[in-house]
Amino acid sequence: MNILALILLAFAMSTDAFAAAIGKGVKIKKPRLTYAVKIGLTFGAVEATTPIIGWFIGRAASAYVEAWDHWIALIILVALGIYMIRESFSSVEDEDSTPQKQSFILLLITACGTSMDAMAVGVGLALVEVNIAIAALLIGMATFTMVTIGILLGSALGSLIGKRAEAFGGVILILIGIWIFVSHTL
Repeated sequence: MNILALILLAFAMSTDAFAAAIGKGVKIKKPRLTYAVKIGLTFGAVEATTPIIGWFIGRAASAYVEAWDHWIALIILVALGIYMIRESFSSVEDEDSTPQKQSFILLLITACGTSMDAMAVGVGLALVEVNIAIAALLIGMATFTMVTIGILLGSALGSLIGKRAEAFGGVILILIGIWIFVSHTL
């Protein structure tokens, strides 16, 4: 997988966290940069860790699925992409509109929830030729950047961009899945 595909993958993986960050930012009248960076670091660290976990799981199973790896990567990435697109059209869940500081544990749980797709992508990455350290680093950096920006811009942009970003990320995942499949079958 080339560096451009990895960068696109990294930003696609960060879109659900970006949408969540915008949702949190909407509730904060004037978000401080230190608060946004703290949340960005938390999400980035979790999002960088989960594809590594998925990669180890995928590597353990790769010997059994080597002939089908491009099909598996295609199915995982297309399914995640469709899920993200579908989620982008769902209504935003009702939350308490009162801005309040989030506990670190709740923040970590939210970060884990938005990174499950990155773990599944890690499984898929184990089946293709990719440096998982670089992929995880790019995913973590993209997520840190997108979440920090999402928190800061949330009050100005609201949910308008968040859901569209998630749909865009879903399209990117589908395209990467197709690219992996085509590159392995030609």
